[in-house]
Amino acid sequence: MSYQSIASGTVRRIPHPPTVRCTGADTPRTDRFATEPASTFDVLTETLRAVRLTGSVFMNARFTAPFGIITPDHFDSGTPLSHLRHVSVFHLIASGECTIEIETGERRRVSAGDILLMPFAAAHTFWSGNFEKLVLAPDVIQRGPIKGLLTIDHGGGGEVTRMVCGFLESREFLYAPVFRSLPPLLVYQTGDDRVSAAITATVREILSLTAASIPGSELMLGRLMELLFVEVVRRYASQLPTSASGWFAALNQPIVGRALQVVHHDPSRRWTVDDLAREVGTSRTVLTKRFGDLLGQAPIEYVTNWRMQLAAERLGNSSEPIAVIAADVGYESEAAFNRAFKRVTGLTPGAWRASS
Repeated sequence: MSYQSIASGTVRRIPHPPTVRCTGADTPRTDRFATEPASTFDVLTETLRAVRLTGSVFMNARFTAPFGIITPDHFDSGTPLSHLRHVSVFHLIASGECTIEIETGERRRVSAGDILLMPFAAAHTFWSGNFEKLVLAPDVIQRGPIKGLLTIDHGGGGEVTRMVCGFLESREFLYAPVFRSLPPLLVYQTGDDRVSAAITATVREILSLTAASIPGSELMLGRLMELLFVEVVRRYASQLPTSASGWFAALNQPIVGRALQVVHHDPSRRWTVDDLAREVGTSRTVLTKRFGDLLGQAPIEYVTNWRMQLAAERLGNSSEPIAVIAADVGYESEAAFNRAFKRVTGLTPGAWRASS
């Protein structure tokens, strides 16, 4: 399936959406914050909300064969990616075809309609044909007419490959599982089913808005890039084999998936392994083994790390007093919260906030 060709253009980085206030703690208070049934709770959506997913389009590229180009780990300080704490990169192949190779040595031939997701912005190479030499992307990047706009027009004048590149910034804390559970390169090829149709429509809208580059479209583009990420990772999770491990596989496993659902639904509850096992209808032995097999950690370790993710998000994205955040996530004592936070992160809450 091909997408329409696009004209040069991109958009500026969009502002952060409003902070979502969440709760959780190791020593919770008696008040409860859960307001919806755990059976309807969407763990993936809630996790992405907590890591403050923010997307945008940053480059429109046109390559002509033969060409070879290296995208380094980071661009220079003048580009939109350099200041971000965690960046995932999307490449949307609008027309043509080329080969991508990532740091692990994995190579994939990609063509019009393919969606490439790199959860971490590691170095990678694109090429097509018998090029003379590889060039560094920063050496051929040009600024566009809009602030934050980057364009590339490079190659030997042959067959054209066009791609739109977007980024996803997240405030993912060390122990949050989303990005670390994805493969280093995920290539999504659309099909004829309903989910593929939705993804295709999202990509088409991104390409159309990028081509138009109308002032004010950056907000819509950012939201579409975020939506595209959610749709692609949902499809990735749904297609995992039963033998898979990791966080996305855990979402599909009946016992661990249900446990994650109730923990994310009510993180401030005074959870014990026995309580959690009862909630999901299994024994503590089976629950502990399933968590170890799929996630490599004990159930309560996961609970604690998730609570710290929620606290870290509040610390890094608000000016609220630490005592208020500690109380909101369930700690009756700021000192106890400080100790727990440092035990998990290696930093005090104040140091974490200063470094955010």
